[in-house]
This record gives sequence, structure tokens and C-alpha cells, in this order.
Amino acid sequence: MLGYYIDLAVRSLKRSPGLTLLMILTVGFGVAASMVTYSVFRAVSGDPIPWKSSQLYVPQIEMWGPKGHGGAGDNGDPPDALDYTDAIALMRDHRAKYQSAMYMITPSVVPSEAGKHPINVMGHAVFNEFFAMTDAPFKYGSGWGAADDEQRAAVVVISEKLDQKLFGGANSVGKIIDVDGKDYRIVGVLNKWAPQPRFYDVVNTGGFTTNADDLFIPFMRAIDVSMANDGNTNCSEIPAQSGFKGLQLSSCIWISYMAQLDSTADAKTYKDYLDGYAREQQHSGRFAWAPNNRLRNLHDWLDAEHVVPTDTEVSLLVAIGLLVVCLVNTAGLLLAKFLRRSNEIGVRRAIGAPRAAIYAQFMVEAGIVGLSGGVLGLLLTGIGIHSVSWVLPKDIANLAHLDFELLLLTLVVAVVSTMLAGIYPTFRASRVQPAWQLKSN
Repeated sequence: MLGYYIDLAVRSLKRSPGLTLLMILTVGFGVAASMVTYSVFRAVSGDPIPWKSSQLYVPQIEMWGPKGHGGAGDNGDPPDALDYTDAIALMRDHRAKYQSAMYMITPSVVPSEAGKHPINVMGHAVFNEFFAMTDAPFKYGSGWGAADDEQRAAVVVISEKLDQKLFGGANSVGKIIDVDGKDYRIVGVLNKWAPQPRFYDVVNTGGFTTNADDLFIPFMRAIDVSMANDGNTNCSEIPAQSGFKGLQLSSCIWISYMAQLDSTADAKTYKDYLDGYAREQQHSGRFAWAPNNRLRNLHDWLDAEHVVPTDTEVSLLVAIGLLVVCLVNTAGLLLAKFLRRSNEIGVRRAIGAPRAAIYAQFMVEAGIVGLSGGVLGLLLTGIGIHSVSWVLPKDIANLAHLDFELLLLTLVVAVVSTMLAGIYPTFRASRVQPAWQLKSN
């Protein structure tokens, strides 16, 4: 019976090609607009480490006091990064299962082959627990150990990309590379790893970046060799001393921090520790204000930092609105098309066709329109995804992609939404009175 209804639907659509094409175009454009914006929204709002995000926390300490507040849009939150004094104190006290202070670096790597130019790379100075905390995937070797942190060892973990450039992708563990004129021993090579958003350092990356980290070196080693911070640095007052040493002695914030706390009880204990630490600083005279700390898990932290751009949320709502308008127009066109066939409906009802058969016939016709609009929508979605860089930042636009899930969703949305739009026209068509139509003929 379904084949019969499909045959009737195709015959009907062929009889009015102009109207059919208009409906398909309307559905196709509406679905494509919503799917393109959804693909962007899905990319920027996804959980970068869903199996662990509820266990990763970012501590914030109020080290500036009232003078750090009062600007436009200020919500009373403490700074979103730490100064050197507080970061080292938290690392020393070590109240989390895993934790790491970190800051962004952009050193140069000098290839061993003569005549090759230095390679400018991006990376982070971190502590050894960073790799276990973030579940960083290794292709060769592993991260360094706690002893390497304590000894300020000249060790390094590099990316698969940098390993490919320097060693052709071979296992380079144990080899020596020149970083800013100093030798470092490779202890690990990461597999391809560029989580989006860059959850472990949202402050410096804004959450999204097309550049993956090429190397990681021990935090205290970077401090010892004065490897400059290349991330954001914010100060409430001018440092008393200049240079990198002055930055360490100042209250300027430039260090990101993350801790792994496996339960809500652990998180409460850590928050109590932060408040106790702030009270100690208050009693020592360093802080002249009451504790005002925050401890947010990764999901709440990404929300607080507004990692999902507002314009993508607005665009998604606008696109959904456009889809609704397109479906309303499609419903109007289907209603006009179905009611023009009142004579046919009257004859079918007069010879015994039940209303359920009329419903089935016209819903199948609406479904075929939706499927055709979905196929057109797939083509337009592909074009749209490759064009979003014209209206969105490149780092965000590059995250949008057309995969099987989006292909399937586009077709499902097109068919289901068109069939929903066809419910009222089908209802009206099924209510045609056979006697009136036969009498009028």
C-alpha cells in the first residue's frame, strides 16, 4: 500500500512542477540555514573531555581586592588567572589528586640539520601531573615524573606534528632537541591532540585556536631559564621590578591553573582550603579583604568565561526562526495544493476510501517534499559550512564540519518538519465532504 501512495504522490507532484519546486526550495533553504548554524553551535558548545569534565576544577583567588572590581560588566568574581605567588603556593600545598599551574610559551626549536631555519612553536610550561589530569594521549613515551619537576630537568614532551617535522614521525623518545638555544631530552610524543575548546587554558586561547600545542616543558624549568610568558598578563598595578623576574614578584595574573577533584566532597574540601589560604594571606597582611574565591568545574568554568560566542547562539535562534517561517509557508502551499484536489478526494471518499487513507496519501506526499528538500538542504549545508569563515572568526569556523551525523540529522529534520507542516493541510483535505463534491460536479 505504501508503494501505491508513493506513486500517487509522485504523480501529484509532477502535475504542478512549479509549486513542487517552490516547496522543495523553501524546505531546503530553511533546513540548510538551521543545520549550518547548528554545526557551528555544536562545535563550540561541545564538552572537550566529557568523561572527566565534572572532575576538573579551576580555582580563582581574590588577590586584587576591591580595586580589581567596579568596571563595566563586573560581577564581583575574582580574577580568572593566578599570580606566581598563589600558583606556587597551591602547587606546594597539593590538595588535589592532580593539579598543574601552567603558562603559555612560544619558543624556537632549532633543527639539528645544518641550514634549516628555527621553527617557532607554541606550547605550555606545566607540571608533570598535567598529562594524567587532562588524559593527554601519547604516541611514544610518556610525560616526565615528579623528580624531573623537582630537579628542573631539561625534558620535553612534543606533539606528533613537531615529531614529524624533526624526525619524520619516528619514535624520538630519548633524542635531544634545541629549544631556545638549550638542549632538552624528549620523554614523550603526543598523538594528535587539539581539544576544542582548549579547556586547560581558556584564559589565553579564548577556548578556540587552530594552533595545537607543539611542546610542553616543566614549569619550574621554564621559570629558571626565564622563558617568557606569551599569554595574557593583567595587572592591577605596575610591577615594582621590570622583566620576567619582576612579573614573578608582582600581583599580575598570568598563570592558568587546573585541579582534578574526583568527588563533590573533595571539591568542598578544596574550596574550604582555598578560603583558609585566603584568610592566612589576610592575617599576614598581604590581603586586606575577606576571602572571595571561586571553584568551578569545567562546565561551569566554560560558561563563566563565555567560551560559546553569543553570536553563535543568536544565529542558531535566528536560523530556527527562519526554518519555522519556511515551514509555515510550506504548510500554506500544501494546503492550497491539497484543497485544489477536493474533487479527487470526494470521489475517493465516495467509493469507500476511509479518512485514514486520505491522511496516509497526503502525509506521504508531504514526506516526499521533505525528503527532496532535505537532499537540496544537504547540498546547501555543505556550501554553507565551507562559507561560515566569511562571517565567523577562522578559529571557530574551522570547527564546523559535515559528518554522517549531520547528514542524517539534516534529512530527518527536513522530512519530519515537512510532515509536521503537512498535518493541518492533510486534516483539512480529509474533511472534504464527498456529497458536496459530487453534487458540484
